Amino acid sequence: MTLALALPQGAGQIPGTATKVMYRSTDANGRPNAVTGTFIKSSQAWHGPGPRPVVAVAVGTQGQGDQCAPSKLLGQLIHYNFPLDLMAEYEVLSIYPLLARGMSVVVTDYAGLGTPAMHDYVNRLAEAHAVLDSIRAAQRLPHSEVTPATPTIVFGYSQGGGAAAAAAESQAAYAPELPIRGTYSGAPPADLIATMFTAPAVVAGPFRNQRPGGVGVGLVGYYINGVYADYPDTRAEIDRFLTPQGQQMRREVARTCVPENVMRTLYRSISDYLVGGQSAAELLARNPHFRKRTEEQRIGTLRPMAPVLVASGSNDDVIPAGQVRQLARDWCAKGARVEYRSTRWIPDVLPSLAIGHLLPFLPVTAEALAWIDDRLANRPIASGSCTSL
Repeated sequence: MTLALALPQGAGQIPGTATKVMYRSTDANGRPNAVTGTFIKSSQAWHGPGPRPVVAVAVGTQGQGDQCAPSKLLGQLIHYNFPLDLMAEYEVLSIYPLLARGMSVVVTDYAGLGTPAMHDYVNRLAEAHAVLDSIRAAQRLPHSEVTPATPTIVFGYSQGGGAAAAAAESQAAYAPELPIRGTYSGAPPADLIATMFTAPAVVAGPFRNQRPGGVGVGLVGYYINGVYADYPDTRAEIDRFLTPQGQQMRREVARTCVPENVMRTLYRSISDYLVGGQSAAELLARNPHFRKRTEEQRIGTLRPMAPVLVASGSNDDVIPAGQVRQLARDWCAKGARVEYRSTRWIPDVLPSLAIGHLLPFLPVTAEALAWIDDRLANRPIASGSCTSL
């Protein structure tokens, strides 16, 4: 495939030569599924120790419509259909610095983006499998130069941070043969109850607590769609607790990329879509199957094999920093090699509008790149990281 943001170089491109892939993975219920993605072989020389590494990039929230798949957007950069169907592939901000350092990159679309199935947004197992199997696909891709011994990194922020974290703790059971040197997990939604059902961006309406409504309500619609598709035992409950307006919302967002989703649901509360105007806490208390499936998405119950860098912004208004820190604590308690870093200098600006979530992206990515260099050079991780939590 041709990258939209690239310069010609002989028969190839700078920053790399890209190939679309489709590979076999495993869905949330243990069944085989097909997942699409992109492999990019860097055009830059690798000057680090050992062979050229490969980085599995788990992308942040793209949307739920097939037009949002990274394997499409990397070839378009910007997608637009009148009036609101808009998306730009912002993950070039993380992918291209890796390519510029001479690392090859494999990017999963996750299950259901680019394929007929519903994208099961922030599903722990489906995302972990898609990330880990993207590495296996890169190893099998002709001319990739990725072998079963190639040093490998897993990298992600936001939804991608959750997928990277899920991959890190699922590796031992699902893909123990992969030579993963480390995982960077930025702003992971490790606890969906804390993130999606108690965070201000979800529960605040336009005048509640004098804080504006946030950007997270439509993302809950993505999540509900995934649960509805994956777990039939929840469907009666979902049909019962959503109002007709809530049902319309979830059907509409299933076709959107994240900017349109946000524009459709901004300044709304999750209660606006629930029968009787119930709160998010009441939703979970009254619907045991839905709550059980949500609790099953908790990340931090298994021990990662390789070192992990966990990072967050202290004023993140979409992914609460407290549950990110708790993820690091949970892993530390299991004996994992964990570093936790918090970006504290970003103020609480326009809370619930994702400013506190987006601003840390670049500084924590820069820190992650340096951390990755250390892992590839086999330098020891910082001592005392867990005791400082």
